[in-house]
Amino acid sequence: MRVTSKGQVTIPIHVRERLGIFPSTEVDFIVNGDSAQLVKIEPKNGRLTRGEEIVARLRGTGTVKMTTDEIMRLTRGWGEDENDLS
Repeated sequence: MRVTSKGQVTIPIHVRERLGIFPSTEVDFIVNGDSAQLVKIEPKNGRLTRGEEIVARLRGTGTVKMTTDEIMRLTRGWGEDENDLS
């Protein structure tokens, strides 16, 4: 197995099936010396996953009231004309 330039590896299907790892499953690494162990994180009843906790913490913290079009104009440099996508 080879690590990609983005630091990713593919977990073989037989390993994912045995561990019950599906898309959106939370996992973690336990590092011990020069080896690492992949472990599945079991969601606790009533507890949010790590990703859900991050989103919950950030929800409502934005202070600027802008429409999507205003944000697109600001970030993409679009002109005042809505048809001007340059």
